[in-house]
Amino acid sequence: MTKPSHNLMAYNSQICVDDKFKFIVATDITSSGSDKQELHKMAIQAKEIIDNPDLIITADKGYYSAVEIKKCVDDNINTIVPPIRTGQEQRNKGKFTKDMFVYDKEQDAYVCPNNKLISRTSSLNQSYARTMHMYRSSQTDCLSCPIKSKCLGEKTKQKQTQRWEHQELLDEYNHKMQTDESKAIIKKRGSIVEHPFGTIKRSLGWDHFLVRGKKKVAGENALIMFTYNFKRLLNLIGIALFKKLMIAIKKGNLSDIREEIALYIASFRFYMARFFKIVLECNLGRIIC
Repeated sequence: MTKPSHNLMAYNSQICVDDKFKFIVATDITSSGSDKQELHKMAIQAKEIIDNPDLIITADKGYYSAVEIKKCVDDNINTIVPPIRTGQEQRNKGKFTKDMFVYDKEQDAYVCPNNKLISRTSSLNQSYARTMHMYRSSQTDCLSCPIKSKCLGEKTKQKQTQRWEHQELLDEYNHKMQTDESKAIIKKRGSIVEHPFGTIKRSLGWDHFLVRGKKKVAGENALIMFTYNFKRLLNLIGIALFKKLMIAIKKGNLSDIREEIALYIASFRFYMARFFKIVLECNLGRIIC
């Protein structure tokens, strides 16, 4: 993980939370200091568990990644992740930002604010399987441009920019993020996913992993998330109803309270089975070692 002043060897926990009951439906751990590569992995887990064609996955801007969003689109997963705003410093200085250069699909070129073409010159393969197309303007156009001071540095002779091979998909996605519906979902996200972390840290008193090694940490993480879900279940059905449930289970007769708790218990049991599978895998790892 990356801290402001140093790098730290540690794990952080990823969770997906349902918006109805606030149960944790999926969890994982990562040693990465960034969430940029976690969106698709967690979205796939949630999709497999919930199995709802209308499922919407929402995350904060730390998860915004062009490659991850493309993976989700390819797997028919509807995501809502606000894009990272860039160029504010340039705007404050009165400089042109990239959104002021309009892409012309027919010519495969950008048109600058002075109505000159910035043509494609080459392509470059970057990390995370990204292919970027490189564009460069004419030196003659730039040197004679009356507004070049808003575009180029003092020693720069021509404008250069780049475009992702799937930029059209990303542009459509960013446009969707500006709709009122998307903004409302983004605004609601914080109260859903931050709730479990607050409960786990404040109420359960857990703020760090006690074991070492990724497999063991994954097991501890799953156990903590199960504990949260159990506590959440108690809060939803209440202590009195929970006592009735225990008595009914002991007697082997759930018919009297089935309707009262059916939906809560069904959700809880489903997620519980998922987390216990991770815990058992962790225990097997210890036995083998």
